[in-house]
Amino acid sequence: MVPALALRCHGGLPPQQCVEAAVAAERAGFSSVWFAENPYARGAWPAAAACAVATRRVRIGFGVFTPHTRHPALMAMEIAAFDELSEGRAVLGIGAGIPSRVQRIARVDRPLSAVRDAVMITRALLHGGSVSYIGKAFSADGVRLDFAPRRADVPILTAAMGEQALRLCGTIADGVIISNLVPPAFTRRAVGIIREAAARANRPAPREIVQYVPYAVGDDGAEARRRAKRSVAPMLMAYTATASAATRTAMSDYGRPAEFARAMARLRSGERAEDVIDDALLAEYAIAGTPAECVAQCAIYAEAGVTELAVAPIGERGAEQIARFGAALR
Repeated sequence: MVPALALRCHGGLPPQQCVEAAVAAERAGFSSVWFAENPYARGAWPAAAACAVATRRVRIGFGVFTPHTRHPALMAMEIAAFDELSEGRAVLGIGAGIPSRVQRIARVDRPLSAVRDAVMITRALLHGGSVSYIGKAFSADGVRLDFAPRRADVPILTAAMGEQALRLCGTIADGVIISNLVPPAFTRRAVGIIREAAARANRPAPREIVQYVPYAVGDDGAEARRRAKRSVAPMLMAYTATASAATRTAMSDYGRPAEFARAMARLRSGERAEDVIDDALLAEYAIAGTPAECVAQCAIYAEAGVTELAVAPIGERGAEQIARFGAALR
């Protein structure tokens, strides 16, 4: 068994390239297209709107918007309008964002409270009627949308890595989004925490466990892995410098901690990624190889509890890689 396959688009991609990839993903049978939005990269809305018009079936998700830069009332306004445009295919992800980037333009005093308030206010506004809510980070005083949303039950997922954030997801969200470059062993633990929190809150466990992961596929599995190593190495270096403490812990303390520490030390000393990252370590952070090998790696994520694997193609010919990966899963 493998998870549903989705496409992840990031702010480094121009909208036109996202549209090409989204159309290829829909043709390949992918379930969703996810748009990451981080400060100072491209905003998600232009590419997402263009993809909504260019496709007919795939869900289009935002993973994630942060309430530190977008008020929950604005989130509700925008996602409700986008759900109309996409004819009921919108999915909203809310998270605190990357602290090192967000705090340059906004205060990040109560990240968990901000996420909780954002989910509660946005969901209430989507249900219609007047909303009054007093939160620790955000409040609403008799606010309502001036139009009736197409759906009151637009799925709202939260991004979570730390234990408190994972428990919050279990108590209020429809699902979780797990960061890029996180080993399946962490995801297995995260799913357990979410389910435990949901049970304590006497609510069903969130249905969706979405994980982001880079991938490279090709007829020559060794070449695809080399390509992935050259891409993943600088990503790991960047994440260890800028990601949240919880994300850095998830990267380093699960999977192969000793090998990870040695590899990072060698990368910092200037050694080549191909010489430092072996195939086993690469498999903790990326999917790479022949189509059959990639499918086998997807199954590992399913065993960890992932319901949707949002993959980002590494290198050129992204649409071709999407088509080959989709064909291998049929």
